[in-house]
Amino acid sequence: MSKVRKLSDIEQEFAFTEFDFYQRYADGFKISELGRIKSLLPLREMAVSFGLIDKNPKSIRPKRGRKSFFTAEGKVALAFLKMYTGMSAPKLMEALNGNIHYQIFCGIMISPENHLTNYKLIDNILLELSKNLKIQSQQKILADAWKPYMKNLDTVYTDASCYESLLRFPTDVKLLWECVERAYKVMCGISSQLGEDRLRTKFNDIEKANLAYRKQRKHTHKQTRKIIMRLLALLGKILGEIRRQLRIHPDEELVSEKQLDMLETITRVYRQQKNHFKSDDSRENIPNRIVSVSKPYIRPIVRGKEAKTVEFGAKCNNILIDGISFIEKLSFNAFNEGTRLKHCVSLSEKLTEVPVKKIGGDQSYSGNGNRTFCNKKKIETSFTRKGRTGKNEIKNATKRELARVRATAMEGSFGTQKEHYGLRKIAARIKSTEIMLIFFGIHTANVVHLARRESAQVALAA
Repeated sequence: MSKVRKLSDIEQEFAFTEFDFYQRYADGFKISELGRIKSLLPLREMAVSFGLIDKNPKSIRPKRGRKSFFTAEGKVALAFLKMYTGMSAPKLMEALNGNIHYQIFCGIMISPENHLTNYKLIDNILLELSKNLKIQSQQKILADAWKPYMKNLDTVYTDASCYESLLRFPTDVKLLWECVERAYKVMCGISSQLGEDRLRTKFNDIEKANLAYRKQRKHTHKQTRKIIMRLLALLGKILGEIRRQLRIHPDEELVSEKQLDMLETITRVYRQQKNHFKSDDSRENIPNRIVSVSKPYIRPIVRGKEAKTVEFGAKCNNILIDGISFIEKLSFNAFNEGTRLKHCVSLSEKLTEVPVKKIGGDQSYSGNGNRTFCNKKKIETSFTRKGRTGKNEIKNATKRELARVRATAMEGSFGTQKEHYGLRKIAARIKSTEIMLIFFGIHTANVVHLARRESAQVALAA
């Protein structure tokens, strides 16, 4: 008997339905929160957009290889389930083996005698989804499915937030020492393959000096400059030796493609840090600054917050329609969200097919261009009037209400996504997977909000 079977393949094999306990679980699933969530998700349409289902299946030949455990819809459901539970892949696999509601949600049935054990199956499914994710196409599918449950489609709120990646705070010393460790390991590996003596360096001495530096609670500017100077000299020597070895032996495969990419990133870090060291300006703006060797796409996002002036992750400009959040722009480079108001209006009208009449945003959106655009489109805004407020001037109640709701609902949506749906610190190894987790985290929060709101309305009506 196979480990996993699709529900559609086994429904006809159950006898004695009056004693069928599985049917009782299925009936209980329909009235559970997961059941309400699944009923609100257009899984098949999303699977088609991901390329998991062909629109014209008769035109393609049957796929070769082992049959997939999960259906196309089940793969999309699994991504929502991961963000809903907040579990890692190993924990989710363990929960999936023992929770029948989770299995029904994903459209599979796991044999109690043969549990799934390889959690890489979940990682591979997420990787497959991340390669074919088209955010705006998927959001249009979700908006069409959720539009009957939404009200006040002509009112939009907008704001930006940073979804941070899981990485340590990148000081110059930490970053340079990580580069030295990785490059030194590659150099030793190449020397071993060639049967040569490794280059004599002061790696051990600098390792002890770096450890002593890290143990100190406070560092003077002179101590920091000294350790950085030594790390730069060592890293430059190691990189020069690696280039010499590769140049002398061009026909031998001394390093892998992954190591070549890593060495290219380390070389860029070395050049950036060397120029930064020469300038001796801590406030210097370094273009395309690399802050992580394993995640070279991450950039420092200066937010100017009181508790956290700089964040490291993806900056995302969102719009909020009746409590449902949609991604307008997502980038790992810093951008000015104040220039995105026109795009927010365009996205809202594309998703809902309703003209925008009211929009709420903070002061970063209240530039002259945005004010002129809203006046032409006759869109009421939350922006305060420019200039001094008159003594007898009556404040606009609509503007005040738009500003209040934006400050509570918009900021509340960011907090809910980060606290409950895995977006506080995103644990992903590659850029596409990180974007995919942000997408599913935001829309898992949306569908849970819709499901609970509909459940409350049904309970109130009863």
